[in-house]
Amino acid sequence: MTESAAGAVDLATRIELEDFYYREAELLDERRWEEWLELFAPELEYTAPIRVNRKSPAPDIIDGLGHFDDTLSSLTLRAKRLRTDVAWCEDPPSHTRRLITNLRVRPAEDAGRLSVRTNFMLYRSRGDMGAYDLIVGERQDTLRREGDRWLIAKRRIIIDQSSLGTKNLGVFL
Repeated sequence: MTESAAGAVDLATRIELEDFYYREAELLDERRWEEWLELFAPELEYTAPIRVNRKSPAPDIIDGLGHFDDTLSSLTLRAKRLRTDVAWCEDPPSHTRRLITNLRVRPAEDAGRLSVRTNFMLYRSRGDMGAYDLIVGERQDTLRREGDRWLIAKRRIIIDQSSLGTKNLGVFL
């Protein structure tokens, strides 16, 4: 992996990361949560802070308060729960399609890690009434290499909406 003057990674690494993120979206859309969980490092931090509407120059992201603040252990419990008959928010399961775009990569502050930002759009429909949810935002990841694969060590999800229109957040972003 070489670094260009602009701070980006080489083309082969970029293509490898695009494939990584497309596979992640596929695993989630196909409800293959156990395989999805294998993409995360044991020390995972997985957060989605709240966005608020404030006058400038006040920050619009509240990191101390979030939609969720997970570790690998809590994500694993959430995924296992979705396989039970008490996950009412996802019974029947949602039909989802995740679109991942605008991949931006640069070396992270910690050696051997990458800082990756992607934009996402989650389309989610439930039932047969024609209603659907759109959730849009940015994922800010720190990836680390383990052997021949990448692991997500940290994910911060910034949802563009300050008020979510969805009735629940029973799906993974």
